[in-house]
Amino acid sequence: MGKPVLRWQIAMMAVALGWGAQAAERLPAGASSCTSCHAGAASEIPVLENLTAAEIEAALEAYRSGGRDGTIMPRIAKGFSAAETRAIAASLGRDRQSKP
Repeated sequence: MGKPVLRWQIAMMAVALGWGAQAAERLPAGASSCTSCHAGAASEIPVLENLTAAEIEAALEAYRSGGRDGTIMPRIAKGFSAAETRAIAASLGRDRQSKP
């Protein structure tokens, strides 16, 4: 899948989730797709806005290193660098509202 197609899919998901273009632009690459599964639907999947940035970052690192099992998340987490993981966690964690 090429980058233009991926960007288009992320943009369509942002529209489907009711985000404005400005909100979607503020999220780091890859972060907008997280809420597709982690937005609060009744399931076993954690709601990201209930977790701190540090908790999200630690979970992604555990998935990436193989320290935490999963079906999809280990594959997703391995696609992000440590810096990208920090940016994603900072943008989606519950403590994001306290930052300017």
